[in-house]
Amino acid sequence: MVVDVVIAVVVAVLMLTAVVAGLSLRVVQQFQQGVVFRFGRVRDEVRGPGLVALMPVADKLHRVNVQIVTLPIPAQEGITRDNVTVRVDAVVYFRVEDPVKAIINVQDYNFAISQVAQTSLRSIIGKSELDDLLANREPINQGLELMIDSPALGWGIEIDRVEIKDVALPESMKRSMSRQAEAERERRARIITADGEYQASARLSEAAAVMSATPAALQLRLLQTVVEVAAEKNSTLVLPFPVELLRFLDSAAETHRRAAGAASGAAAAPAAAPAPGEPAEVAGAEGGKPPVRAAEVHELPPLEEVLESPPLDVPPAPPPAPPLDPPLDRPLGPPDDGPAESSDGPEGRRGAAA
Repeated sequence: MVVDVVIAVVVAVLMLTAVVAGLSLRVVQQFQQGVVFRFGRVRDEVRGPGLVALMPVADKLHRVNVQIVTLPIPAQEGITRDNVTVRVDAVVYFRVEDPVKAIINVQDYNFAISQVAQTSLRSIIGKSELDDLLANREPINQGLELMIDSPALGWGIEIDRVEIKDVALPESMKRSMSRQAEAERERRARIITADGEYQASARLSEAAAVMSATPAALQLRLLQTVVEVAAEKNSTLVLPFPVELLRFLDSAAETHRRAAGAASGAAAAPAAAPAPGEPAEVAGAEGGKPPVRAAEVHELPPLEEVLESPPLDVPPAPPPAPPLDPPLDRPLGPPDDGPAESSDGPEGRRGAAA
C-alpha cells in the first residue's frame, strides 16, 4: 500500500510540474520578438528568439513579427497639378523596429500604415505633374516615403521603401499622348532626312568641283550610270543628253532676247515738241496704253498787276430766246405769206423814192 501511495504522489508531482512547465515556457521564433506583460504591465525587456520562461498566471507573452511586410496600397484616383485625372496604386515595404511601441502606441499598425499610405498617395498625386508620374518617379517615391515615415516613427515602424506600381490614364489622354509621340518621331525623321540631304549636297558639290576640273570625268560618270541601269533587267531606255548643249541653248535664247529688246528700243522715235500753248504728251506706260496728254502750264501775272487792274466788268445778261412753239391763243390756220407788196414792186418803190 505504501508503495502505491508513493507512486501516486510522484506521478502527481510530475504532472503538476508538467502543467507548470507548460504554463511558464514559450517558444519565440527567429523572425519574432516577444513582449511580456506581467499583470498587465509591459516589461522593458524584449524576449529574443528561443525558449522563454514565464511566470505562470502572472505573465503573458505577445509575439511580434519583425520581418519586412509588403503592404499594397489600393489604387487612388486624383487630379494632378496639370489637371489630368489619373489612378495610381503603390506598394509599401516596412518592418517593426520597436515591438513595444508597435504594441502599445497603436492598436493595429498594419491598418494604420495602410490608411496613412492611401492619404499620402492622394496628396502626392495632387502635388505632382503627369510627366513626373510617368517618367520621373524616384523623387515622388522619396517624397511619399517621407510622408508615410513621419507618423510611423512614433509607432515603432520603419519604412523601408515606397514605390508607385501603376498609373492608369483615361483613354482620351492615351490617344493624345500617342499622337504627340507620333508627331515627335515624325519631326525627328524629318530632321534626320534633312541632315542627310545637307551632307549629301555637300558631298555632291565637292564632286562637282572635282568633275568641273576634268570634263572627261562627267562622261565617265554618265557611262557608269548607263551601265548600272543596263545591268538591271528592265525596259528602261537611257538616252544620254549632254548638259553643255542645254547650257548653249539657254545662252542662245538669252542673247536673242537681248537683241530683240535693243532693236525695239532703237525703233522707238522721240516724240515731237508741242507747239506753244498746246499741252505736251507724256509717253504711256508699258503694255500698249495710249499716251497721256500733260496738263497745260500757264504763267501767272505778278501780284502788283493783279491788284492795280480794275475790277472785271460783268457783261449784261443776254436777252431771252424767243419761244419756239406758237402761242396757244393764236388761231390755227394757214401760215401768213407776210406783208403784201405793192403792185409796183421794187421798181415802183425806187421810182417813188426818186
